[in-house]
Amino acid sequence: MSSTNPVRNTPQASLGSGFPTLLRKELSRFWKVGFQTVAAPVMTALLYLLVFSHVLEERVRVYDTVSYTSFLIPGLMMMSMLQNAFANPSSSLIQSRITGNLVFILLPPLSHREIFMAYVLAGIVRGLCVGACIWIVALFFVKLPVHNAAWIIVFAILSCGILSILGLIAGLWSEKFDQLAMFQNFLIMPATFLSGVFYSIHTLPPFWQAVSRWNPIFYTIDGFRYGFFAASDVSPWHSLIIVAGVFAVLCAFALRLLASGYKLRS
Repeated sequence: MSSTNPVRNTPQASLGSGFPTLLRKELSRFWKVGFQTVAAPVMTALLYLLVFSHVLEERVRVYDTVSYTSFLIPGLMMMSMLQNAFANPSSSLIQSRITGNLVFILLPPLSHREIFMAYVLAGIVRGLCVGACIWIVALFFVKLPVHNAAWIIVFAILSCGILSILGLIAGLWSEKFDQLAMFQNFLIMPATFLSGVFYSIHTLPPFWQAVSRWNPIFYTIDGFRYGFFAASDVSPWHSLIIVAGVFAVLCAFALRLLASGYKLRS
């Protein structure tokens, strides 16, 4: 009995330690260069806020009780959170692939679920850190009301989760930086900018309103904004169902890719 117990327990101990190690590695990866991964997006959002609020504050009013500057801040927060949640896993995987150390992820006894959770959670944390910093900086310009903190937290986590999973998928698919840049420039960037960050979709012509309703990113921003102002372009429950549904579908798809070893074992 004594000779078999160590053999039986060793794999379990390895499995238990692999996930937190990979998660810690992914968290420390962006935190060590926080000036680039956190401070830079905050500065970019601040520049957007200064320019658009200065030009449009007196000319645009989306909701009767909300100033344009206040309306703009949740949109900028969510846009920055989404972009950074996508960037964390995608950049990590493409760098690992190019430098040739992607194999070290496969050597430890990590399940595909543990790999998935480590990359996605790290992306969510980075997105939330950026969003929290933008919120803190924005408080120097205008005080944001908080109608329902639960809505804000739920939409922030689910939305960052969606883009983090997309970043994981893009990182698995891309074999060089050009392919990853194509994914960012032709899918992520247009989807975030055309999602109601700077405007209400009710100000658009009917055709573009219909197009916007097919953009899942629109529902992340609209539901997130509802948590602050109790006002939105569509029902927050409708937004929540769509966002949660997209999150679930992407989870299943990404887990399937990892379980099959897509572009990892070839």
